[in-house]
Amino acid sequence: MKNVLIFLLALASAMLYSQSPIGAWKAEANDPTLGGSTVVTIVSESHLVTTWYAKKDGAFLRTIGGSYSMTESRLRLNIEFDSSQPETVGTTQEFTLSVSGTGYLVSPSGLIFTRLDDGAPGALAGAWLMSARKQNGILAERSTDQPRKTMKILSGTRFQWIAYDTETKQFMGTGGGDYTTADDTYTENIAFFSRDKSRVGASLNFTYSLKKGDWHHSGLSSKGEPIYEVWSQRQ
Repeated sequence: MKNVLIFLLALASAMLYSQSPIGAWKAEANDPTLGGSTVVTIVSESHLVTTWYAKKDGAFLRTIGGSYSMTESRLRLNIEFDSSQPETVGTTQEFTLSVSGTGYLVSPSGLIFTRLDDGAPGALAGAWLMSARKQNGILAERSTDQPRKTMKILSGTRFQWIAYDTETKQFMGTGGGDYTTADDTYTENIAFFSRDKSRVGASLNFTYSLKKGDWHHSGLSSKGEPIYEVWSQRQ
């Protein structure tokens, strides 16, 4: 749980400076065996995710996240998924927070988190659950109340999807990077992908629209297969 504490303390530092935590945050971890790793956290109003991946080749290392709440100098994370320590799923971790200097220095790690964005400029910031997917030309609805979920969380510039099951505590996969929205085009630039590292560096273009608050998303997957998905925002 050391790395989780690192992130949570950094996030709380921003809160204690009266800054909104919503958006994306980044730190660099020095690990000689990996050539260093990148730590990226995306925070929505209700949920957060933090992910570690190798700096040199984007190899996926770990992801953890869930809903969170903040009370004074304590942050409570309700863990929905943890790729490295699934036994923590369903537990609530509480952390005491501290500030150092003008940055977000975390002891004893020495990591400094800096803000990537504050939820802008992308049009899709927030936490979303897949609620429908087209199969054989028919749009099939998926309950967002079931233990098995696919969540997508976005800041103004960063995205990540995570597939997991809160009942079995199984982590099924994740991928993420940066994104842009322009007119009706949504573009993903992949920085890490747990299922296939060779996809790192690829860019995918999709058509998107917002209909009655839901995100409709269509195009070709990373495997080149046509997809049509509907995502509903989490509260």
